[in-house]
Formats: sequence, structure tokens, C-alpha cells
Amino acid sequence: MKGVEIVKAYYNCFNQKDWQGMLDLLDENIRHESNQGDVRVGKDKFRTFLQKMDDSYEETLTEMVFLAEETGTRVAVEFVVNGIYKKGEEGLPEAHGQTYILPAGAFLEVKDGKITRVTTYYNLTLWIELVSK
Repeated sequence: MKGVEIVKAYYNCFNQKDWQGMLDLLDENIRHESNQGDVRVGKDKFRTFLQKMDDSYEETLTEMVFLAEETGTRVAVEFVVNGIYKKGEEGLPEAHGQTYILPAGAFLEVKDGKITRVTTYYNLTLWIELVSK
């Protein structure tokens, strides 16, 4: 598969809540750069992140646009996050089932058929505003 096809499969797994399918598309030394917080390296840390996210948020991505450069090793994705805030996290507002719709984007690298980097960006201030209502 080409890089963009691998990334599309990754996000399809996300929307189906197929966490193992997502993990199967990642390199063992995946570099995960989230919008806020520390950089995570390795599948085990990514697996822990997925579990925390699954516990705290119910999210589906829509309006997905995929862009790839000529070699297909770098893919950018623009999307809208449609979510429910299920469980609060330290330093964030209290959760009580608030819904949110938030534009976001990600940059991914693919090498030898596996995703080696996921960098995600969204407006945290806007998200806090949306779930504080």
C-alpha cells in the first residue's frame, strides 16, 4: 500500500474503534507528537495513550482530506473531530458528557509500509471553551 492508503486505513480503524488495527499499522518505534504534552516513542506508550483516550473521549472523525507528497512517505490529514467528553483529565474541565465539534489536523510519516510518526494539532483553547459550557 502507498503511504496515503496506509494513513486512510489507520483513520478508518480509528473511526471503527479498532485499536489493534491502528497499532498494527504503526512501526514499533512510532513517534507520537500530540498537540499538548510529551512526545511518546514506541507502540507500548501509544497503546497506553489509546486506552486513556478511549476511557475519556468518544470521537469520530469526519470531513477528512488527505494530502500526500510525491513519494507518499509524508501525509497530511485535515478533519473534524466530533466528540463526547466522558471522563475528565487532570488540568482540564470536569467531564459530564459534553459534546464538541473541533477542527484538527495531523501529519504522518510512513516508511516500509508502517507509520513512523503521527503529529496531531488542534486548538486546545477552543476545545476547553466548547466543553466548559
